[in-house]
Amino acid sequence: MTFKTADLYDLYADDLSIVTPGFLSFGAHQTFHGAIATVKVHEDNVLVKQQLSEPGDKRVLVVDGGGSMRCALMGDMLAQLAITNDWAGVIIYGCIRDSADIEQMPIGVKALGTHPAKSVKRGAGICDQPVTFCGVCFRPGDHVYCDADGIVVAPTKLQA
Repeated sequence: MTFKTADLYDLYADDLSIVTPGFLSFGAHQTFHGAIATVKVHEDNVLVKQQLSEPGDKRVLVVDGGGSMRCALMGDMLAQLAITNDWAGVIIYGCIRDSADIEQMPIGVKALGTHPAKSVKRGAGICDQPVTFCGVCFRPGDHVYCDADGIVVAPTKLQA
């Protein structure tokens, strides 16, 4: 599917939620989309790794990291795990690290920024529940579309 979020908005404005701007693009795939899977964590990436270890089936993992800018929730090793397991992309409401390496990897990644510190490893958080940040509720199974212009969410897969 080839799309632009601006065109999707023009066609489906009433059906879309637009994520508040502020996310940066990482990964070689600036444009990506897929059904949503979710994780909610706080400065702990154990569940992120757990989810990315599962078959992605071209889904997008949406990580609600609470907007924390104190550590990274994903680095190059988890990005490679996502690629290996066929995830289309990852959206992190928080930070990543190893950004120069991730820039070269065939995956889409959106995050608030970068941070060199790794997260703790406690395994706290929840998976596969709706998460809300930046003015949008991300529900597992809904669809997310990302490109250079932004991130939009729709309750069903759209035809561009």
